[in-house]
Amino acid sequence: MPFQQGAQQLVCYQRLPTSQHMIAFIVALSFILGIVSAVHAILETRTPQGAIAWVVCLLVFPIVSVPAYWVLGRSRFHGYVNAWQEASDAIRKPLDEALEEFKPLQVQAPESMPEYAAITRLANFQFVTGNHTELLIDGQNTFESIEAGIEAATDYVLFQFYILRLDGVGNRFKEQLIRKAREGVKVLVLYDELGSSSLAKENAASLVAPNISVRPFNTRQGRRNRFQLNFRNHRKIVVVDGRVAWLGGLNVGDDYLGLDPKLSPWRDTHMRIEGPAAVTAQAIFVSDWYWAAREFLDFLSWRPYPTEAAGKPALVLGSGPADELETASLFFTTVLNLARERIWIATPYFIPDEATMVALRLALLRGTEVRILTPRLNDNWFVRQAANVYLSELADMGARIFFYEKGFMHQKVVLIDSAAAIIGTVNFDNRSFRLNFEVSGAVADSEFANQVETMLEQDFGNSTEASDYRLRDQPFLDRLQARTAALLAPVL
Repeated sequence: MPFQQGAQQLVCYQRLPTSQHMIAFIVALSFILGIVSAVHAILETRTPQGAIAWVVCLLVFPIVSVPAYWVLGRSRFHGYVNAWQEASDAIRKPLDEALEEFKPLQVQAPESMPEYAAITRLANFQFVTGNHTELLIDGQNTFESIEAGIEAATDYVLFQFYILRLDGVGNRFKEQLIRKAREGVKVLVLYDELGSSSLAKENAASLVAPNISVRPFNTRQGRRNRFQLNFRNHRKIVVVDGRVAWLGGLNVGDDYLGLDPKLSPWRDTHMRIEGPAAVTAQAIFVSDWYWAAREFLDFLSWRPYPTEAAGKPALVLGSGPADELETASLFFTTVLNLARERIWIATPYFIPDEATMVALRLALLRGTEVRILTPRLNDNWFVRQAANVYLSELADMGARIFFYEKGFMHQKVVLIDSAAAIIGTVNFDNRSFRLNFEVSGAVADSEFANQVETMLEQDFGNSTEASDYRLRDQPFLDRLQARTAALLAPVL
């Protein structure tokens, strides 16, 4: 018995140095990988703030940060770029032919607006006239409008959402799309697999029928992208026959009708565009579909159909991590610099980048009215805390801050003077500006801008204005939480 105890102790003593060596090896390896990853972050991260945040995390906490960086740290989606370049020859011919028909409809740059050239270069297109636009407020109006459009489809329906749930609303659309497909209408359904994670394979399969194709966007396809979770397709686009398009903040689900008791009532905004600008929305869908399915849709119509000679000028802009430039950030910075009278921004997530903050500061300095509308109730605690830093700074400079009180506000709307309004999927945060695939509809028309103004005035009426909003006056823990969240915002 003593011999056995002595043997056991000897084994333990022999194992101890080996375990220590293994731990030392793992720690050393993690720091080496942290240094290598930090160098990669310095070279590849799009913003200095993001690069600094990653470098600090990688060097101080490498065991946790290294795997996080290689899963979440990429800011350019090279696989999407390469796939699109491979298909460009097949796609270019019909698009070039369509562009010839667009030329008479394109809005030329006013001599007094050099910023217009920047906008058109970012969009790779110009504002086009001949559009009828309709403002859609909240879920009921939006879903009824989309259902009516699908019902009128004769050739095809393109149906893309970040979140697609087959609940009450989702099943209504499913049954309608299957019925239209049986009538001979081609239907394509595209969804983001992360946003639509509740869409089980069995439910997705229930959408498949003759004339219907269903695909997840699948950012992780391909060996290099297998562990990439950072890029998401946040777009919401419906196109019918290449003539009418819908885009905005609403996904497909019962909660967007205000049926989620935690986030009810739900406040959101969408828009309907009929006319040549709908073809631009179609082109964005086609690009996403090619990545998802490696299939070019040669049955689509690319001919623009103006609704009326004096229709509204509109532009549909796609943006995302496959762009050479930071399209969304540059676009909104340019638009904000155009404002002379007012900038009204409604967004659920307000964590602007430095360029956007500079544009807002300059607007306030030149006397432009700036209003920020964001929800009091938020589904993201981290975002809500970080937003306090930016809201406080703008409030100190004279911006008016409004907290929406009547449920959860999810709309993404920008109003510039009385001249233009933008409705889409872009939140004012790093994720929307750089990591998500997004879409925005801009309408340069005073009548439409007035409709948006009326809508936002009602939202302000359902809000509380923080007339003396200063973070420095808040309790210590609140200030610490806000500053810490803002510090981490560039990497999330």
